Amino acid sequence: MTMTAEDVSRFEGSRRRLEAIAYRLLGSASEAEDAVQETFLRWQATDIARIEVPEAWLTKVLTNLCLNQLASARARRETYVGQWLPEPLLDGDPMLGPADTAEQRESVSYAVLTLMERLSPSERAVYVLREAFDYPHREIAEILEISESSSQQVFRRAKQHLADGRARTEVDEATARRIVDEFLAAAISGQTDSIVRLLTADAVSVGDGGGKVPARTTAVEGALAVARFLRGLFKPSEAKRVYVGGTADIYAWPANSEPALVVVANGEVIGVMCLEVGADGVTAVRTQANPDKLARATELFAASDHGEPLTTIL
Repeated sequence: MTMTAEDVSRFEGSRRRLEAIAYRLLGSASEAEDAVQETFLRWQATDIARIEVPEAWLTKVLTNLCLNQLASARARRETYVGQWLPEPLLDGDPMLGPADTAEQRESVSYAVLTLMERLSPSERAVYVLREAFDYPHREIAEILEISESSSQQVFRRAKQHLADGRARTEVDEATARRIVDEFLAAAISGQTDSIVRLLTADAVSVGDGGGKVPARTTAVEGALAVARFLRGLFKPSEAKRVYVGGTADIYAWPANSEPALVVVANGEVIGVMCLEVGADGVTAVRTQANPDKLARATELFAASDHGEPLTTIL
């Protein structure tokens, strides 16, 4: 099919929304971009004049592509080296999508993206379309080819799965910065007790190195164990300096609507540590160190005014 400039413009007008949907569904920016590109190719190949509601058509095609991708992704993650975590996006990245409501911000939080791995592909799709993009259940039902009542039931089930065991507290920018400052100060102090005081009793630490960089293959559980692990992680050593090729700067930069520390060495982001905050303290520390999942963060960091680092380590 020959596309007109108007056809291309229509698609480009939907690109940001499609990327934000795909990222929430897949937990990967690169895979989201691929899914959107494939949607464009299908848009290009169809008889656009016969499409009554282009936005609905594009959303349906994209969602089904992502559902197929999720099925194969689950098989790949069974052989993934160590813990799997989503690709983090630094705040300011347009792929994060809408952030006007608490529900929209939570739907793209690192905590929820991680927990969404518990959901079936259909549960994940219904949750994302309803919670983050406010699609009515009637439209979701048409996209997924299920009944409206089934969409409502799936949504309730998905929300229940995500609510189990979570006690997230939304924090404003000033509070997030204070939490990051206190957390970093405690971590580099070398004093285990200082870290423990900031953690909940059942705090966990999870790291994703993807087999590319050193990372624990199992989660660390309990405040004392997490504090000891973090103390060792932030302790300077010659081996670490050799590994990163010098020193590393640490910046305070929210990621996925959560307080986070961004570690940068030689102009590249080598780690993003997201802090999940509950009413009683930091409940989870999730660290993405797999270089394959940090390229987009590096691009945004390089293109932004990132200010001065909080500290330099190693």
